[in-house]
Amino acid sequence: MKFKVIVDSCGELTPEMKQDERFASAALTLEVGADTIVDDETFDQADFLRKVAAYPECPKSACPSPEVYQKGFETDAEHLYAVTLSSELSGSYNSAELGKNLVLEEHPEKKIHVFNSKSASVGETLIALKIQECEEVGMEFEQVVETVDAYIESQHTYFVLENLETLRKNGRLSRVKALVASALKIKPVMGSTPEGSICQLDQARGINKALVKMVDYVKEREPHSSDKVLAICHCNCPERAQMVKEALLEHMQVKDVIILDTAGVSSMYANDGGIIVVI
Repeated sequence: MKFKVIVDSCGELTPEMKQDERFASAALTLEVGADTIVDDETFDQADFLRKVAAYPECPKSACPSPEVYQKGFETDAEHLYAVTLSSELSGSYNSAELGKNLVLEEHPEKKIHVFNSKSASVGETLIALKIQECEEVGMEFEQVVETVDAYIESQHTYFVLENLETLRKNGRLSRVKALVASALKIKPVMGSTPEGSICQLDQARGINKALVKMVDYVKEREPHSSDKVLAICHCNCPERAQMVKEALLEHMQVKDVIILDTAGVSSMYANDGGIIVVI
């Protein structure tokens, strides 16, 4: 095996990636009350969303330990990569770096690189697929790192949430702002900063108007999209994801489109009805 990519479980793997031994997932854990849920292939989205809705306190997540990454890097692959949640949002990047260093202490000849996605969810997915693309055209390790770093800098993340409660419970919005927004059915249009933190781009009254505004932002900010892959992730709302796809493709050309359902960590933050777009 020439290369291996470990993606923390905030990044959803496509069905093809799940069947490919060159890709692996490093599971985060989620806590809802007394329940600890591993964000792996056993994750049950519907059950998780029910538990979050029923439990008044904030659900929490914990990143994979350095040892999880260390074990993942202990393989005969020539080139090893990890793709993590934005370091502004999680400790997963630091954990992967520690895991890398543990391996390099014993095997200094290994080639390992950890990518800070500066994104989340399908942003990580696209980065993993970019690594695959670079490897399959025969790039050297250092060239893969340089090319993928440039891709990360060019990538943008957008999202609209139906339910603001998880953002409020996690301190992403002030209590008053979240409650007023809920009462007025105001939906924020959110995005990522170049550093990988979250910012509010706009807002609208009602989910459909917010999605239209998000589509407008994507169209304006991505004038040269024909060589890019568009990724859409939804939390239990495939029809909404399809609507966003069609609205975007009316006005822009892309190389390919990926639509996935959120895994555990993304489900926790997007909540039922959330839509994430990365290009």
